[in-house]
Amino acid sequence: MMPRVSFAVPSPSLPSLPATVRDVDVPPLFRERFILSGYRPVGLSWRCYALSVFQIHNETLNVWSHLLAAACMTLRFTAFAVLGGGGVLGFRLLGPEGPGFSLDVSSLPLVLYVLSAVTYLSCSAAAHLFQSHSEEAHYSLFFLDYVGVAVYQYGAALALGLYSSDSTWTQSIVGQVQVFLPAAAFLAWLSCATCCYAKLHFRRTFPLHRKLCQLVPMAVAYLLDISPVAHRLATHRWSSSPALTLHFLQVALFLLSAFFFSCPIPERFFPGRFDIVGHGHQIFHFLLSLCTLVQQEALFHDFLWRRPALLRTFTEERLLLACTSFPFLTLCCVVTALAMRRRARQQLTKEQT
Repeated sequence: MMPRVSFAVPSPSLPSLPATVRDVDVPPLFRERFILSGYRPVGLSWRCYALSVFQIHNETLNVWSHLLAAACMTLRFTAFAVLGGGGVLGFRLLGPEGPGFSLDVSSLPLVLYVLSAVTYLSCSAAAHLFQSHSEEAHYSLFFLDYVGVAVYQYGAALALGLYSSDSTWTQSIVGQVQVFLPAAAFLAWLSCATCCYAKLHFRRTFPLHRKLCQLVPMAVAYLLDISPVAHRLATHRWSSSPALTLHFLQVALFLLSAFFFSCPIPERFFPGRFDIVGHGHQIFHFLLSLCTLVQQEALFHDFLWRRPALLRTFTEERLLLACTSFPFLTLCCVVTALAMRRRARQQLTKEQT
């Protein structure tokens, strides 16, 4: 009798994810005020946290809101680039002398803006997805999150200052490129540094000056970055451009998101009721994602409006210098985050001994 041979291919087994736990079951570092349940256990494998993107816990919507926003931004920009013609991505397939590549400097700030927005959304999603792995991972990932925020701040300032400004603002003291962009870069780095410092230095329960340490530099940076838009909204009829209505909407969405970032509402009044859906940080994520998508649409309009005259206004050399400052700022923020990560390691090692 011939032996029976099985050709069945074993199906890969996914690790079963442990159930979520209450706030008292995780170290204080991982707890959020007024959020009493829905926490993932600390110390699981990286794979478990990656798979927890499909699990219901108190970070699920924080992750998905920014992941979906990053995907929408990428798809929308790709569609705009294709439908908008050659050069939108920064390169032309057809140059004046025939087929080839030629750098289109006027579109590079738009490319850097989209890159910065996708970066901050992705870094935020990664931080909220993996931060429960360990205390060191928690600090490291949120430092990465702050780098993403700083990069986005400067990417937005670069695009808004070049595409969304009018001649009156660009001729003012603040609006001059050699003043506006260095100030925006410094404030973006300062926001990253102070957020990293506040995250490491202040412990739960957080004092008020911890929140101020985070919010004040970011608020000053936002006021500067949005100044070209604020000037246009104050001095132009909104019917003159569809971008102005979009700009007003993105400002309103940002201010509303800042409120929910600053205040743990509604969970403050109903502890435990909004653990999975509806707490303040989730609302902040949702509103900020909408703000970024609306801002991108406004910049598409402004890009098409300003592109023909951009090189005459700013010159190719100044545009290139402005764009090359983007990776320099990114490097400064990464170095700052790495330095703070080293301090976090030292602090954790000291506490364990």
